[in-house]
Amino acid sequence: MVWGLSLPDTRSIKTLAPAEMSRPPHLPDTLAVPPKRRRIQWIWLVPVVAVLVGLWLAVQAVLSQGPTITISFKTGEGLEAGKTKIKFKDVDIGVVKKVALSGDYKQVIATAELTRDATSMLVDDTRFWVVRPRIAGGTVSGISTLLSGAFIGMDIGHAKPARRDYTGLEVPPVFASDVPGREFVLKATDLGSVDVGTPVYFRRLQVGQVTSFDLDQDGGGVTLHVFINAPYDRYVNNDSRFWQAGGIDVTLGTEGVQINTQSVVSILVGGLAFETPTDSLNRPEADARAHFPLFATRAEAMKRHDAIVETFVFDFLGSVRGLVVGAPVAFRGITVGEVSAIYTRFDPVTRQISIPVQVKLYPERFTSRYVSEPRGGRLGDDPHALADFLVARGLRGQLKTGSLITGQLYIALDFFPNAPKAQVDWSRTPPELPTTPSSLQSLQDSLNRIVTKLDSLPLEQIGKNAQQTLASAAQLTRNLNTQVVPQAKNTLSAAQTTLDSANTALQPDSALQQDTSDAVRELARTAASFRALSDYLQQHPEALLRGKTGDAK
Repeated sequence: MVWGLSLPDTRSIKTLAPAEMSRPPHLPDTLAVPPKRRRIQWIWLVPVVAVLVGLWLAVQAVLSQGPTITISFKTGEGLEAGKTKIKFKDVDIGVVKKVALSGDYKQVIATAELTRDATSMLVDDTRFWVVRPRIAGGTVSGISTLLSGAFIGMDIGHAKPARRDYTGLEVPPVFASDVPGREFVLKATDLGSVDVGTPVYFRRLQVGQVTSFDLDQDGGGVTLHVFINAPYDRYVNNDSRFWQAGGIDVTLGTEGVQINTQSVVSILVGGLAFETPTDSLNRPEADARAHFPLFATRAEAMKRHDAIVETFVFDFLGSVRGLVVGAPVAFRGITVGEVSAIYTRFDPVTRQISIPVQVKLYPERFTSRYVSEPRGGRLGDDPHALADFLVARGLRGQLKTGSLITGQLYIALDFFPNAPKAQVDWSRTPPELPTTPSSLQSLQDSLNRIVTKLDSLPLEQIGKNAQQTLASAAQLTRNLNTQVVPQAKNTLSAAQTTLDSANTALQPDSALQQDTSDAVRELARTAASFRALSDYLQQHPEALLRGKTGDAK
């Protein structure tokens, strides 16, 4: 090496060019030597093995990693990244990795990572919810989370399509998807005391619960979903009746005061109940998610549902206080209809105000027979002709008191042969049936007529005459005291003296009594002589001519 320059190794020179032959002879010849082979150091095996192990672990992590899903909630209460677990049947199947707000800040998005075994569970109708302490429908749930913290519950669906983004439930489902039973839909006018988890009773036995409820889109009612556990769901058919059985049902009607309740739990937290009429027990079971109306009371629910309904109007002139919508229309004690509406009407011709009462009549109830026999429909082929015939025979509607305690009225249908002639007014819609005044109204009319007659009497003149009569009576009383009374006193004294004399004469030891006894004895002897004479003459009639035989001798 000269000045940092390295000379080539002369040993690596194989041949010299001709021009190089002029070099000095003291330089040695170069020989070609093959390059040496490099050997791998054992120290390099350690990092290679580490890299291979890392690659194997990475592959295993990728292969064992489960699906990642997102669940949106309205609030992030109880959610904590890295700590909140996802459980199915109390088994950990995942963990929340991230909790963040949505882009519009209206929801909380929880990103969770599940185990690989949970992949098949993520279908379209799988449900997620946050398990927290909760009191609803008379039940308490999620108490264990007070110590362990909230977690996300999961319920597997039955759909086939897979899914990775879900909307969490704000209220936990009442029952799991694998619980046997059926769900039904109820339609009600209002929610009442019903809540999610409210029990459903059948013959006072709890057989189900309310799963959810929603307000109808038109705001006209409420839709409730109830789940009936197996095997009790087989008692629900298309004619089953559901009603609200919460609290204490106190009814004031034409039948008096009625109090109904299901159980102590239903009094505190409310409840629903259902029952099937006896003549409908043999009907087939209702389909799942079948719709039923929800009635307010059992009495209303168990009313007979008639296929044929006729609408009529009864026009009353008197007061209908105590008559309410739903009051019965009875024919000789049998309910054949009910009141559907009550109005007022002014007649410009007669210039009177009347009370039209609209009723619904059920013709089938007039033709019902025994259960074993088929039931008929209408009474005849021509309802108009039949109604005209019955009205001509005296059929009328009359208000009657159903209960003296409540003062409730009902409409009674019956025949009144002495009622004034009337006809059905078919020109009105609905047609109008004739009425007759009630007994109380008739009594009131009679009293009014009596009062009218009393008003027409000359009471003032009668009063003057009465005063004159009283004055004459007073004068007569004075005359009696001054004239008649002294004479009457003397007469009474004389009468008393006569009575005393008679009493003395009638004494047993008086002379009159002795003389009377002697006279009676003489009369008796005389009567005996006459009887003897009569007997003798009867035996000897010839003695009247000849005399006694003994006398002749």
